[in-house]
Amino acid sequence: MKNTKYKNKAGHSIIMVIRIGPAGTGGDSLKGIHMIKEAGLDAVEIEFVRGVKMSNELAKKIGEDNRKLGLVISVHAPYYINLASEEKPKIEASKRRILDSCERGHYMGAKFIVFHAAYYGKTTKEECYKMVKDAVEEMQEKIRQKKWGVVLCPETTGKASQFGDLNELIILSKETGCGICIDFAHLEARYSKEYDYADAAKKIRNVKNITAHFSGIEYTAKGERNHILTQMSKAKKLIDALKKEGVSITIINESPDPMGDALKMKKLL
Repeated sequence: MKNTKYKNKAGHSIIMVIRIGPAGTGGDSLKGIHMIKEAGLDAVEIEFVRGVKMSNELAKKIGEDNRKLGLVISVHAPYYINLASEEKPKIEASKRRILDSCERGHYMGAKFIVFHAAYYGKTTKEECYKMVKDAVEEMQEKIRQKKWGVVLCPETTGKASQFGDLNELIILSKETGCGICIDFAHLEARYSKEYDYADAAKKIRNVKNITAHFSGIEYTAKGERNHILTQMSKAKKLIDALKKEGVSITIINESPDPMGDALKMKKLL
């Protein structure tokens, strides 16, 4: 973990913290968190992308061990989510997958539950936004009832057909109190050009709950194709932009070599 002192616009000294870690634990989540800590990294994202298959008992054990390790844990909910589906059963199943991820995340001591929220489909962007907002508010109420210590974080997405433009997520965060996962590689793919990290850092500096993904990305005119190894020149531009704006954030590396690239990014700090 790297602490950086800087002065904000009012001239007050503030501590900025950037944490870096990998997506995934290499298969064994319990052993993996120890390996990640021993490597000198600060965070990890537990991947439920193919389904929530972890038991609450294992989640509790991970939480117990991590209280000593001190990693920042986030959870990525399954990919099979569409909160704006034309079919109500699919919306209900999507919410159930997210809430199952929240339950495991709570027992692990995770804070952020990351998910790709929806596809626009035949709805307008405004209609899709309302459907996502309604679902987020409903899930937040259940999280409060269960007293789970987690924050929902819809993610910026890599295709224009998907809900997840940064601006609409910032509005969603303001209106519902949810967090945001900003995936910088997805934004590059979404707009078919290297994203303006300085502009992004300015937009997110006042978002209360935020986490991030970073990696290289392959894309076409239709958007994201594959995550690829991280270009460290881009990682440096990102870190410089975050430092300039004083953004405290956790960055999860999602390249094909998440541990190796996370360690390289850590050295850039």
